[in-house]
Amino acid sequence: MTPEERYIAETDSSHRKRYAQFFTPEEIADFMCSWLIKGERESTDKSLLEPAFGLGIFTRKLREGFPNLRTKGYDVDANIFRRAKNLFKDDSRTQIFNEDFLCSSWEEGYDFIVCNPPYLKFHNYNNGFHVGDINDRLNLKLRGTANIYTLFLLKSIAQLKKGGRLAFIIPSEFLNADYGVEVKRCLIESGILEHLIVIDYNQNAFDGAVTTACILLCSKTGNRRSIKFSVADDLEGLSPSLNSYREYSYDEVIPEEKWRRFYEREEKKVYNNLVPFSTFAKVSRGIATGANEYFTFNRSKAEHYEIPQECLVPCICRSADVTTNFFTRGQFLSLRNRDKNVYLFNGLKRGDSGAIKSYLLKGVKEGIDKRYLTSCRTPWYALEKRKPAPIWVGVFNRSGLKFVRNEAGIANLTTFHCVYPNQSVDVRVLFVYLLTDLAKEILTGNGRQYGNGLMKFEPNDINKGSAIDLRLLSAKEREVLIKAYSILRYGVEDEEELIKGIDSFFRNIYSHNASSGDAERINGILDKYESKFHNQSYIKDDEVIKDDAEIVETEIQTVVQLTLF
Repeated sequence: MTPEERYIAETDSSHRKRYAQFFTPEEIADFMCSWLIKGERESTDKSLLEPAFGLGIFTRKLREGFPNLRTKGYDVDANIFRRAKNLFKDDSRTQIFNEDFLCSSWEEGYDFIVCNPPYLKFHNYNNGFHVGDINDRLNLKLRGTANIYTLFLLKSIAQLKKGGRLAFIIPSEFLNADYGVEVKRCLIESGILEHLIVIDYNQNAFDGAVTTACILLCSKTGNRRSIKFSVADDLEGLSPSLNSYREYSYDEVIPEEKWRRFYEREEKKVYNNLVPFSTFAKVSRGIATGANEYFTFNRSKAEHYEIPQECLVPCICRSADVTTNFFTRGQFLSLRNRDKNVYLFNGLKRGDSGAIKSYLLKGVKEGIDKRYLTSCRTPWYALEKRKPAPIWVGVFNRSGLKFVRNEAGIANLTTFHCVYPNQSVDVRVLFVYLLTDLAKEILTGNGRQYGNGLMKFEPNDINKGSAIDLRLLSAKEREVLIKAYSILRYGVEDEEELIKGIDSFFRNIYSHNASSGDAERINGILDKYESKFHNQSYIKDDEVIKDDAEIVETEIQTVVQLTLF
């Protein structure tokens, strides 16, 4: 049993989660150490830094062939520090400090730096101080939402000696995220990035971590003109990736761009008339409470605490509770009757109520008011102001973006993002387009890849994504799509076939590969579906399709008032 396996077996998962401890697999450690020390003689007497020491897997491996390396390591966790000290008690050339690397001196330089840093989000560490310190020292504009692993990387780059080498394994999310721009800028401007290897998205490099990883191989030689990009299909593919790569000059690799285009292997189809998705809608995140277990309610909980109806805001709290493309008032009532969490607590509505005062006191006793988000609000129990969105889009997905028409007109937590269409296109036309594989294919290029095929989309990933220009549709084409909307909302049996037909409809119009016979074929598709749409058996007699402007006005300004009992 390795020291890491023993530690995992003997240490509570909550402790490991608190310190974001995901240990480096042996294969990755071997690969990184082999590259780090390539060309060095066994008698090498140089300095090595492990900023996140853990149990010293990198130092242990390097000691096997290079016993003279002078190693310095840092780890903030006292528990793991004691174990590491015991492991290296007979190694006089290894110094380990129970300190935060980010608070250590910046003056000392190192010949070799190797690291698997902690993965902590901004609200789980002292980001206010550390981000400001990094920005001041390196003249950067790093955002306060940066994950701590980016800070470890930036400080390490600053402490790498001339001629030195650095190997980091970190999540690849920063390559395509807004907060990663400044990190990429530092890598480019310092000229040290030699090779970037992305471990394929179907693989999880770390057990228990829902993230995809990349390995940064850097050297401070001062004369580098290009960067190599590789993808390793699995851990066995790491070594071959050193000889299988795409190479780009430093001038081509722009920090503000998403870097996936440098390493993605799939050839993306090209479509005519693409415009920013923000042309048609604005995407914002859902409501963040800061303590869902406190703020979300079902019928039973509301009855138990005697919370008045006016203090409960109808809300979708879990993505799994929405299983269809259209979410209606009837589906909301069904969830409510099954005692699902479908309400948000709004203590501002009846502050004079004894039951409300009692529940607020409960929150204070449990420290809910001291949590990161709640402590930033006045009062702490106030909900974020967010109009119900006409369309929702899922944050995480494995099988493609999930768009939902919010016909119930209710609020949503951060499990969905809010899509607010503007007046440039009929909301029904936009939604039918968003149901197609074409729309998802074009937008997916802007998402962030995690492990095991999981993708995450932030609001700006979609805002800055592309869509075909729906304003170019003819009046006849818009009419057909609106009729498609009226049929799809009732969940017809051949819904998938219908959506595939609409997808083909869009592709034939907008694809660069459209042939001379496409106009005829498109007309055939339109005729087929127009005939189908006029079949009144699909449409309820009392259904009246409102104008787009009326639908949007109604749904974004009014929260549906539903009876609690």
